Amino acid sequence: MIASSALAQAVRPGAPGSGGRRSGRPRAVRVWTAAVVATALVVAVLAALLPVHRPPGAPFTPVTGTVLAAAAVAAGQLTRLRFRLGGAVVSLSWGEAAMVVGYAVAPTGRLPAAVFVGAASAWALMSWLDDHRRHIEILHLAGSLTLGAAAGAAVTTAVAGSAGLQTARFQAALVAGAFCYLAVTFALAVLTLALRRDAPARQLVARALHAKAPMAVGNVVVGLAAVFVLVRGPIWLLSFAPALWLLQRTYRYHLRAAQERRIWAAFARATAALPGASEAEVAHAGIDGALDVFDARRVEIEVHLPEGGHRRYTGDGPGPEVVADGLPGPVITRSMAVAGIPVGELTVWLAEPTLPAGRDELAVSAYGDALAGALHGAAGRERLTALEARAAYEAVRDPLTGLTNRAALLAETNALLRTVDRDRHVALLLLDLNDFREVNATLGYRAGDDVLRVVAQRMLDLAREDDVVARLGDDEFAVLLPTVSTPSDAATPLHEAPPPLSQALRRARELVEQLAAPMVVGGVRLAVEGAVGVAVATAGSADLAELLRRAAVALKQAKQLRVGVATYDSSRDASSTDHLALLAELRDALTADDQIVLALQPAVDLASGAPVGVEALTRWRHPRRGPLTPAAFIAAVEHSELLGPFTRYMLDRSLAAAAGWIAADIDVPVSVNVSARSLLDPTFPSQVADALRRHVVPARHLVLEITETVAISDLEIVDEVLAALRETGVQLSVDDFGTGFSSLAFLTRVAIDELKVDRSFVDEMIDSPAAEAVVRGAVELGGRLHARVVAEGVETAEQRAALLALGCVSAQGYHFCQPMPPDKIVGTLHRLGEAATQAKIVPLRADDAS
Repeated sequence: MIASSALAQAVRPGAPGSGGRRSGRPRAVRVWTAAVVATALVVAVLAALLPVHRPPGAPFTPVTGTVLAAAAVAAGQLTRLRFRLGGAVVSLSWGEAAMVVGYAVAPTGRLPAAVFVGAASAWALMSWLDDHRRHIEILHLAGSLTLGAAAGAAVTTAVAGSAGLQTARFQAALVAGAFCYLAVTFALAVLTLALRRDAPARQLVARALHAKAPMAVGNVVVGLAAVFVLVRGPIWLLSFAPALWLLQRTYRYHLRAAQERRIWAAFARATAALPGASEAEVAHAGIDGALDVFDARRVEIEVHLPEGGHRRYTGDGPGPEVVADGLPGPVITRSMAVAGIPVGELTVWLAEPTLPAGRDELAVSAYGDALAGALHGAAGRERLTALEARAAYEAVRDPLTGLTNRAALLAETNALLRTVDRDRHVALLLLDLNDFREVNATLGYRAGDDVLRVVAQRMLDLAREDDVVARLGDDEFAVLLPTVSTPSDAATPLHEAPPPLSQALRRARELVEQLAAPMVVGGVRLAVEGAVGVAVATAGSADLAELLRRAAVALKQAKQLRVGVATYDSSRDASSTDHLALLAELRDALTADDQIVLALQPAVDLASGAPVGVEALTRWRHPRRGPLTPAAFIAAVEHSELLGPFTRYMLDRSLAAAAGWIAADIDVPVSVNVSARSLLDPTFPSQVADALRRHVVPARHLVLEITETVAISDLEIVDEVLAALRETGVQLSVDDFGTGFSSLAFLTRVAIDELKVDRSFVDEMIDSPAAEAVVRGAVELGGRLHARVVAEGVETAEQRAALLALGCVSAQGYHFCQPMPPDKIVGTLHRLGEAATQAKIVPLRADDAS
């Protein structure tokens, strides 16, 4: 016999969590139950009214046989085996054996009633001890068995006819009746489960037959054996106990093995389906798999979220819809984790109303581990997908304002321009906020971000349909105007402000005015002003990178002039590009032999005109811009990585020139200017010493001129470097004396050999008593420090006479000699020396210096 206890899974009044609800039993099931019970009662009553018919050779009286049949039915039900099927519990009993015995010992008409009483008594007892079933459910089960018994009895009677109990025909009739009973009860159970939607009908039939078939055959054999023993010697029924126990164990093992094979096969299918692209996909696959693997009534997956909290997914198995708290049967909950990191919890409501078996708990744990790995992998894929999406968004959008970013503006706008009429003018407005750093410094960066968002929104409000608004970085924005006017003469110079440029200027002024409107940020009402650079070109010739560059040139001009809007002016562009290219061109110049050149200017004795030293100056023969003085590039060198190579280059060229005049018996030193950063380099003294050795120049023939702003530095490293230079034997000179602020403090720390009075004081000493006083003070200070004093920039005889009157003994300037190339210096020094021996001074002209 196969009997479905599916109705036992409906919520029963008084069951924990049920609250007396009957909503768990669908209407169709209730109608079906009533029909089965009513039909069974009618059949039992009608059958009881039939004449008593007993097979020839029946061993018992009708009453005894009827009682024995009822007892056999009850015993068969009490020794039932159960297995889960589609969210319900299906009972497999010894019903076929009981029916074979009943057909043999009880009158045909009394048998349905005996089955009804025996089955109802057995299920009532089991309900009282364990299951706590409803009365209607017990009646439904008893009614199903009664209908099967009635059908089987009819078949047995029809097949047996008047044959005796011990004839082969009657034995065949017993077998036919037993299998008819099996077919009817099986069909009724499948129909009941199908109505409850516990599983698809095909699955119910296949799995139930697989479980019941071996047991049904054994039941029939046991029933036939029992009939044989009852007829010949009832005492031998006692020997059935061990055999029946072994058969029960065998059936149980068969069911358990089949169930476990099914579970692990379903487990393999379910885990193979778990990996998914998203958490939801994995969770739903996990629910479907758990419902299949465990024949569960309900499965719930709770996923822990990284940001806190949780997300819950729930799925119900086939059958009536009931609330979770009202579900009968055991509940297994397992925490899910990967490498010790909690992922969530898996809860499975099983159908069997007993405590969960150990194998169920192990299976749920194993499934939870597989599900945890899949959820963890899905979370990683979702994070990766989110990162890719964010990266894709940030590749084209500014994350703060949502505007197009620089990369997207450059990449996409050129394609946009190709769709516009080639003769149509386009414009780029480049906006930069004035004094935006003060907002960040005063209100904080969060307020600064709020200001940028407001600015972005105002720019969008002013934008027209085809305009492209972008944030290029920090407080810099751009607006591309794809069409600013009708086609006009593309050859018109941009700086002459043709109509398209006038329209772009009008848009730029609107933008500046809109931005200047007050805004409230961080509780502070403020106004933000900006400057806009405007560049215009035709779509056919426009390149966004070039438009951006031109707009940047215009923006720089607007900033310098402190105006709101400025347009691109090509006449101002060269200096901008030259400044950017300067260091790269200088790097190339240092590797060439004819670009960075020396210009040597002698210093002379004021009284005799004899040479007392030579200052090495530098000139750059720029291949594109022509000759450049140090003022055009020295400042850039001092703030770049080229300072070291440039200083070594000048030392080598200067010492090479000095070696030439020393070889010509001219005993005067060469003076080389030293940058501030060179004195911060601890290796600089060793570099100087190495250069002296390479050019075989005595250290006393090298004078390092230190500008006063450097010399007054109070950094300890400067004193150490200067002391090391003194140890090498080179001379130290303070250049531009009088223009700094701490010269006297420096002179108390470092012994110097020379003071050079700045030319600004020499130029004004004739007309300015103050300038004369500075020169006089320098001369007197040099005398007290035993340092020579050299006046720079002497251009007139009057200045020379005044310096002599103040006691200054050395000077350099155009009055004596202009800077000249190294190939001229030896001859000039010879002439100056010869003129001094003749006690007359002959100033050299520019053409002599060539």
